[in-house]
Amino acid sequence: MSLEVEDNVPDFPRGGGSCLSREELDEVRAEVDAEFEAEERLLKKRKKHSKLQKTRSAEDDLGSLFGGGINGKLPRFANRITLKNISPGMKLWGVVSEVNDKDIVVSLPGGLRGLVRASEAVPPFLQYVEKLSEMDTNFLSSVYHVGQLVSCIVLHLDDDKKEAGKRKIWLSLHLSLLHKSLTLDVIQEGMILSAYVKSMEDHGYIIHFGLPSFSGFMPKESENVEVKIRSGHLVQGVVKSINRMHNVVYLSSDPDAVSKCVTKDLKGLSIDLLVPGMMVNASVRSILDNGIMLSFLTYFTGTADMFNLQQSFPSSNWKVDYPQNKKVNARILFIDPSTRAVGLTLNPHLVHNKAPPALIKVGDIFDQSKVIRIDRGLGLLLEIPSSPVPTPTYVNVSDVADKEVIKLEKSFKEGKLVRVRVLGFRHLEGLATGVLKTSAFEGSVFTHSDVKPGMVVKGKVIAVDSFGAIVQFSSGVKALCPLRHMSEFEIVKPRKKFQVGAELVFRILGCKSKRITITHKKTLVKSKLEIVGSYADATEGLTTHGWITKIENHGCFVRFYNGVQGFAPRSELGLDPGCEISSMYHVEQVVKCRVTSSNPASRRINLSFTTTPSRVFSNELVKPGNVVSGVVERVTPDAIVLDVTAQGRFKGTISPQHLSDHSGHAELMKSALRPGYEFDQLLVLDIDGSNFILSAKHSLVISAQQLPLDINQVRLNSVLHGYVCNIIESGIFIRYLGRLTGFSPRNRATDDRRSSLSEVYQIGQSVRTNVVDVSSETSRITVSLKQSFCSSTDASFIQEYFRVEEKIAKLQSVDSGGSDLRWVEQFNLGCTVKGKVHEIKEFGVVVSFQKCDDVFGFISHYQLSGIPVETGSSIRTAVLDISKIERLVDLSLKPVFVNKSKKETTNSQTQKKRKREMLGELEVNQTVNAVACLTFSVNQVVSVPSYNYTLGYASRADYNTQNLPPKSFTNGESVIATVMALPSPSTSGRLLLQLKSISEAIETSNSKRAKRKSTYNVGSLVQAEITEIRPLELRLKFGSSFHGRVHITEASDDNYTEAPFSNFRFGQTLTARIISKFNMSESVNRVYQWELSIKPSILAGSGEIEPVKKFSYSTGQLVSGFVYKVDSEWAWITISRDVKAQLYILNSSSEPSELDEFQKRFSVGRAFSGYVLSCNKEKKLVRLISHPLLIDPERPACQEDGPTDHSSENMSFHIRKGSVLGGRISKILPGVGGVLVQIDPHLYGKVHFTELTDPGVTDPLSGYHEGQFVKCKVLEIAYSGKGTVHIDLSLRSISHKTQKQKLSALNDTLKFPVLVEKIEDLHPNMMVQAYVKNVTPKGCFLMLSHKVDAKVLLSNLSDGYVENPEKEFPVGKLVMGKVVSVEPLSKRVEVTLRTSSSVGAPSSDYDALSNLTVGNVISGRVKRVEPYGLFITVDHTNLVGLCHISEISDNHVDTIDSRHKAGDRVTAKILKVDKERHRISLGMKKSYFNAATSTETDARPSSGYTVSGDALSIGIESTPSPEKSSQAREDLDGESVDGKDLFLAEVESRASIPPLDVPLDDTENLDMGDVVNEDSGDVINLDTLDDKNKKHAAKKAKRLREQEIRAAEERLLEKDIPRDEDEFEKLVRSSPNSSFVWIKYMAFVLSLADVEKARLIAERALRTINVREELEKLNVWVAYFNLENEYGNPPEEAVAKVFQRALQYCDPKKVHLALLGMYERTEQHKLTDELLNKMVKKFKHSCKVWLRRIQWLLKQNQDGVQSVVNRALLSLPPHKHINFITQTAILEFKCGVPDRGRSLFEKMLREYPKRTDLWSVYLDQEIRLGNADVIRALFERAITLSLPPKKMKFLFKKYLEYEKTLGDDERMEAVKRKAMEYVESSLA
Repeated sequence: MSLEVEDNVPDFPRGGGSCLSREELDEVRAEVDAEFEAEERLLKKRKKHSKLQKTRSAEDDLGSLFGGGINGKLPRFANRITLKNISPGMKLWGVVSEVNDKDIVVSLPGGLRGLVRASEAVPPFLQYVEKLSEMDTNFLSSVYHVGQLVSCIVLHLDDDKKEAGKRKIWLSLHLSLLHKSLTLDVIQEGMILSAYVKSMEDHGYIIHFGLPSFSGFMPKESENVEVKIRSGHLVQGVVKSINRMHNVVYLSSDPDAVSKCVTKDLKGLSIDLLVPGMMVNASVRSILDNGIMLSFLTYFTGTADMFNLQQSFPSSNWKVDYPQNKKVNARILFIDPSTRAVGLTLNPHLVHNKAPPALIKVGDIFDQSKVIRIDRGLGLLLEIPSSPVPTPTYVNVSDVADKEVIKLEKSFKEGKLVRVRVLGFRHLEGLATGVLKTSAFEGSVFTHSDVKPGMVVKGKVIAVDSFGAIVQFSSGVKALCPLRHMSEFEIVKPRKKFQVGAELVFRILGCKSKRITITHKKTLVKSKLEIVGSYADATEGLTTHGWITKIENHGCFVRFYNGVQGFAPRSELGLDPGCEISSMYHVEQVVKCRVTSSNPASRRINLSFTTTPSRVFSNELVKPGNVVSGVVERVTPDAIVLDVTAQGRFKGTISPQHLSDHSGHAELMKSALRPGYEFDQLLVLDIDGSNFILSAKHSLVISAQQLPLDINQVRLNSVLHGYVCNIIESGIFIRYLGRLTGFSPRNRATDDRRSSLSEVYQIGQSVRTNVVDVSSETSRITVSLKQSFCSSTDASFIQEYFRVEEKIAKLQSVDSGGSDLRWVEQFNLGCTVKGKVHEIKEFGVVVSFQKCDDVFGFISHYQLSGIPVETGSSIRTAVLDISKIERLVDLSLKPVFVNKSKKETTNSQTQKKRKREMLGELEVNQTVNAVACLTFSVNQVVSVPSYNYTLGYASRADYNTQNLPPKSFTNGESVIATVMALPSPSTSGRLLLQLKSISEAIETSNSKRAKRKSTYNVGSLVQAEITEIRPLELRLKFGSSFHGRVHITEASDDNYTEAPFSNFRFGQTLTARIISKFNMSESVNRVYQWELSIKPSILAGSGEIEPVKKFSYSTGQLVSGFVYKVDSEWAWITISRDVKAQLYILNSSSEPSELDEFQKRFSVGRAFSGYVLSCNKEKKLVRLISHPLLIDPERPACQEDGPTDHSSENMSFHIRKGSVLGGRISKILPGVGGVLVQIDPHLYGKVHFTELTDPGVTDPLSGYHEGQFVKCKVLEIAYSGKGTVHIDLSLRSISHKTQKQKLSALNDTLKFPVLVEKIEDLHPNMMVQAYVKNVTPKGCFLMLSHKVDAKVLLSNLSDGYVENPEKEFPVGKLVMGKVVSVEPLSKRVEVTLRTSSSVGAPSSDYDALSNLTVGNVISGRVKRVEPYGLFITVDHTNLVGLCHISEISDNHVDTIDSRHKAGDRVTAKILKVDKERHRISLGMKKSYFNAATSTETDARPSSGYTVSGDALSIGIESTPSPEKSSQAREDLDGESVDGKDLFLAEVESRASIPPLDVPLDDTENLDMGDVVNEDSGDVINLDTLDDKNKKHAAKKAKRLREQEIRAAEERLLEKDIPRDEDEFEKLVRSSPNSSFVWIKYMAFVLSLADVEKARLIAERALRTINVREELEKLNVWVAYFNLENEYGNPPEEAVAKVFQRALQYCDPKKVHLALLGMYERTEQHKLTDELLNKMVKKFKHSCKVWLRRIQWLLKQNQDGVQSVVNRALLSLPPHKHINFITQTAILEFKCGVPDRGRSLFEKMLREYPKRTDLWSVYLDQEIRLGNADVIRALFERAITLSLPPKKMKFLFKKYLEYEKTLGDDERMEAVKRKAMEYVESSLA
């Protein structure tokens, strides 16, 4: 809440307007007084001076601030800021103590408080963007926080008008004022500067120093990540560098650097450049009485008082700690530019740029506080034992005791423990102020924090004003008793009621922003009821006291304690019907009320003034919308009270506006109503308790059935009657039934936007509304009131006008007691009457009648028709109109009316007959020519000359235009009129018309008459007007009285257009063609007779309408239509006017998310296209599905007469093997039975247990429930002889083919289980995954797939003994095993789950044995240790070999047990293979391996390896794939590894296996960079070397590679793989920086299914590995990615968190590439795409990143490669363009469109035709494609270039090698010949 208050509201201590609390102010005053006294005592001892000199000396020392260095005189006291010496322009350091919505409170030096308005706290550049008043209320709190140190400048001071001696200090935080003298020349590196964050960029923040001359930038790397920075944030930073060319200063916001940075001594530094908070090196110059003087920055002098010293608790001998010239660090506390006075602080917290901690609260009591120092005559310094550190507290001498203390040193000793209460807190110094008075510990309210709403307290009145009374409690805290709360009743003279000094009892109402409000209302103070202090306290049924704050027509607002407010509706006030609220209640009245309902979340409380619940009125028979009758009981000023007769007797009220549709009649009706009058038709608008809210408006009564009560009953584009319930500036609220309200925005309320809404409409007015929008979510109805959309289509408005007029006339005649209305019978409309001229006036002639002396006639000048009349003469006139209310008859002397009447009066029978015949010729909706006769305010009288001057009556206004000036017609003007109603009793015998002006008439009456008489034919074009817009049809009116419709399928040539009626509006005229006509006698309920079409093709046609096509639809045909009905299972679609279609929910999509939103997706009116599945000719019904059908050629077309029973026999033909369908889980079968899925209304499929999820999931059924929508794939369809269909489905997320490829690839390298589809896929020794199907005593059966089962013998269940197979192998358990045997014919498969034993067919052993050759090096595991040797199991086989004791080592071995034990991993060389006896002899001597490693090899060493841990592969280093490594070897040496070097081949293959699922750098996969280098640099450079150098380099390279491989192999062989955690712990301690070991440890833990421990190991590894080992750390991060991707919950968020952390420690580009590789490999396409988009923005100068983006687009077959290339060329540096375009072209050749690659190469060669490396790469790509003609043409172009001989030699050589590969001798000779020609030409 803002601290700025109005002048007439008082401020309270420590409240909004106060700068200092009472105690703080007393402390300051007492301290100053005491110092004056102390000074006087000192001066008395000295030599006496004059009185003038004494005064001046005192002023110099205390009254003014000392600047130093001006007059050479040293001060006695340190500079201190007080309310007396503070002045505008002074710069101060402060700490934010409060952040409010509109201002900030800053704690200043010396305990002062300053205020900062929001406009002075927000940077100026933000105030231009958005107005401060519109800024969100939380903006200040988001930019500033309590405890933040800020530099500020004093703007001005306000004297407090309420309390003398108080001043408000207004501050500004604008840097433009603080940095006023700062220029770029002054700024140097290492300076501390404050700045605003102006905007946030990718790499950092653009900052603003408040000055336009320069700006700044702060990178994100130096940002404190804990603080969320936003625009407008105030930051501090150290200047790192300055770009003087662009006027940019670069800052670092590292908190440590900011807190430690000291301002350097600069030449010419002025005082204007000093900023509060600046740290300086200072030296002690002298000791003062209350502080020290310091010099700093060479030229400046400042002082620090006793509260700003280094020690928090300076003792009495503190001066010893500050010898002269002592060096200290200090910060500037304040600067006064006018006196050059500077205040410094040595406070250790402030020196470290942190605010001192506030560990205590005001009001806290501490019993064990120690006295640290006694200042004679001033006060005490105490140490309060707060936690975790003590807090210094100063007690002023006036607060030491209740009685005055003369000598403090006698009453207190240092070290004494006293009881103290905290009085206040100086946030900047970290110093509390306390009180020791006994009275301070008494009383319930000591501070504002003690105040609780509802407390009863005693207080003394200290001031009375016009706004209320100021009351002070015993503790000194003040409160306000507002004027309205000083008494139960209104007080005229408050000072008489409250006497100053009187002690009274009050009750606290609330405390907000330290403002306490109290009440003295007797009822509230003495109330024993529970109080409501929060919305949560208001429980239903609670009775409490409150006071009325506002009275509205619909109820009262009641206020409780703490600002809580409730509302009592009118029905709960206990009022009699028709009684006004103000007659029983008044504002500020205390009321007893009961809570009827409460919603704390929305802060709403509903109340009732009846303390006991009244009888609940519930009459199910009468609801809003019913029509009832009632008798008037009484008439009040605001309502008519009635007795309603409706299934009993009830009360009802009608507001005066609801008596008529015409506002003028409503007032007349109310004045004429008397008790006893009966209303026969009243509409129940609402029921309020037991009271009916009624309306007599005829427009509402006749449309009662159409009026909506609920928003769901409102139809779009429908026209509804309603009434205006409220008018605001932005629009009008329209009420229907109940509380249902629509809103018409200003732009939809009137056709003329310039009109004022309050002038056009009035509350209660009847209106017609056009619904333009209905939102069920927000429960909002938007309507239009424009006359162009809502004009009346009948004569109900004018008809009601005459009807109510007659009612009022009857009521008035009864009321006057005079004659009844029989006089009207003598004046029939159109007949002639005799009268006497009574008076001739300027505006006409008044006529009196002999028989009716109280009725007068009137003849206007126009109706006199020039005939002279005299007063008193008798005349015969024709009656034009009668006003029954005014008893006035309008007459005419025109011959056409008088003569017509004469003829008719000759024979009354003939008259009636002729009139009937004349009117009989008129028809409703007929258009006629008319002449205006009389004009009234509401209606217009016209005559129809063509029908013997028959009189007609038309309205000049409509419901929505009653208050607008109507269109005026001059008498005699010709108008066009449409007949709306013929004369009848309901029209008061009048012919009712609707007028159009001449300009609006399109055709003359003659042509219209001819058109009326003609008949419309099918095929005719008509001009029709829209009368109603429905979701599926347009209702039209054309001709004189013809109604038709346009079906939605007749709106456009195709049915694909969404919402075809959206562009039409009510009343619009359009051209349509009639396409059919209904026989109205046959279709009684049909309101239209004609079918029309507005299709462009039909409108443009000849007019011949083709007959309706025969119902002929074929299966698979694509049709379109519009949804006209939808439920939870089916959607009904109209394809044409007479053909409908059905769509089943499961046929609408295959995506579960779309099936969940079926009804939302298929809303009424939505266009839909589908394929015909079946059709029924009789019902004209078609069944549709959303996907195309795969129809057998033999299958006939759709059976037209076929049933639509949707049986499985008829409906399964559209399902094919491989189809992807939408399904719904019907039943989850028990055990491993799988799931039953519904895929059609009567068709179900079964999902086998192995097909529920992707392979490797332990509990496939988790995540599925009955009724869930799923996406399924058809695996197989089987038809039985009985006609039933069996369908096998799969719910796997990826295709079987993709899975099989992935798993088989893994199986080749990792022995990973392979996905099995059929038995032919199996072979012995193959690893498989399976689920346990059932368990028997002899073993168990496994499910490998939906077709293949396998058996496991009991002996093969486990390596160990299985005690209880059923318990250890429960049904549904996931197991991993190896195939033992396969019998395809009998379909028998046997599997073993053992891992170590040699189980299997002998044939497989023999095959393995035959693959072993002498000299091979194998790896294996020790199976058994015997005294004579080791039995070793060969890896990946069931073979066991013997290594004799003599072959274990080159040295003598005494005991084998000491060197090897069972389970050890070993490497051995095969010495002998005996195939007959199945024996293998092995040797493990080192000499065998040293000889082997001398063999030539080209394997590349790698420290990588692959560990499989619970289906997670983790590695540490990226290497090329085997194909690429072999290719690289051939490129290096031109030789491949021969068959003898098997050992090194195995090492090489291990090195070649990619150990990481996520390569750190996938660019090797692109085959890009080395292609250019190989073919250009390598070839050309090798040609330049002589043979000797070549050989020497090759030998050296081989030798180096051999040494590396030997070292890697020895490391792997000598170090045994650990088998438990202890061994791993030893390993990581010995190699703490090896990511290899850490990741191996993680994999081991994962194999034990302990994911959390694996995470802990990863964290530990990241902490342990040295920061310099960036690659090692990166390997661990990548393994961490893989871990979270596999086991994170959810994986996406878990990976993102790890990724963000990795970015802080490793190269961001490498980390991004690593994550990208993982996303690509795991096929997370969406995440890959998002990451690539971020990378090309973040690393836009990286060629590698752009190439990855292009590679991804090409792999996904996406468009947009060219746009990415263009963006890349704009971003990349020019020197990278050649490489980038070349690599892109290679990618196009490999993955994309070769033609695009050719165009890129051609573009490059046009610019660089002499670069043979480009030619070479281009040729290589074409050779790869293999089009010989294109390749030769390219070679021919290349060899015609004029290049240096060496380059030409390279091209010819490449051409010749290509022809050699094709083996074409003639071509080879031709190439050689061309080479010779080139040589000869060059020599010549």
